[in-house]
Amino acid sequence: MMATETTDPESSESSGPLADKSPWLKIGIVVGGLAVAVSLMVLAFLAPSINSGADDLPVGISGPAQATAQLQQKFEAAQPGAFDFKNYDDAAAVAEAAHDRDVVGGISIEADGSVTITVAGGAGTPYSALLKNIGAGLEAAGKKITYIDVAPLTADDPNGSGLSALGMPLAFGGMISAVLLSTLLKNLPLYKIAGSIAGSTVVGFVVVAILQFGFGSVDGNYFLTSLSLALGVAAISLFVLGMESLLGYAGFGVGGLLMMFIANPLSGMATGWQWLPSPWGFIGQLLPIGSTGTLVRSVAFFDGHGIGMPLTVLFIWVIVGVALTIGGAAKKQRAAAASAANA
Repeated sequence: MMATETTDPESSESSGPLADKSPWLKIGIVVGGLAVAVSLMVLAFLAPSINSGADDLPVGISGPAQATAQLQQKFEAAQPGAFDFKNYDDAAAVAEAAHDRDVVGGISIEADGSVTITVAGGAGTPYSALLKNIGAGLEAAGKKITYIDVAPLTADDPNGSGLSALGMPLAFGGMISAVLLSTLLKNLPLYKIAGSIAGSTVVGFVVVAILQFGFGSVDGNYFLTSLSLALGVAAISLFVLGMESLLGYAGFGVGGLLMMFIANPLSGMATGWQWLPSPWGFIGQLLPIGSTGTLVRSVAFFDGHGIGMPLTVLFIWVIVGVALTIGGAAKKQRAAAASAANA
């Protein structure tokens, strides 16, 4: 299949949306855009770090009705709004819910008064630490505590440091591939798309190989985990390609701002998105880096449970990126044809 080509490689720079505007209007647009961009960056970085913590965390609970009711009242009094307790029949049901990613963990009161604390290390270390602190408090009160981890982190990386550090490399990998492809393959949209997919696939397999075989940060299915990361890189790369195709070099700025300075701090890559304040955590899940983090965690530690939403989000970004890349190239081609006809 032949790629679409245009006859004027510089047409996007000379006929952009600001080409006919006055210098003062251009300055006003730049200054206003800069103010908005910096404000969004400050909010994106500061709001999660300042306000992160337990807030409506979905936590499973099981046991005798009176005992669980008393426990919930105790936690609500100590930390109002911190937990959204979901009732289950027993500890096994709580463990299943945690493994299915319906809850971040759980507390089960047994018939003999002992307590089972269910955690899922792969969901994010803050949740496990919080639930273990609860267990320590109950143990200090004389309760016998049993801990179950349904999605443990690896022995080589018990703090999940490898996954926590993925955000910026993920954004950079998608961005740099888009810049290189746009520079080397001007006016060849189909080749750009093919190059983005190929490059993203290589990045996914290389990065997961480093994480899994180099540092032991993950130990799940290497092939599926690699494809998950590759999809995230492709979503970023294709979107930035599309923005460049539509807006010219300004598209790199728009894509870079969105991915590196908004999507990255809102991703919850280091903590899990539910640790971020509402609605920032959910917004981050609608962006490529956050959804990639959730997808990789689900595949690497939860046997694929909870992949529905992140897969959907990433495929939407991929489709939008492809559409913008092809549409922008077609627009340039029409502009070049019109210019040639008027010459």
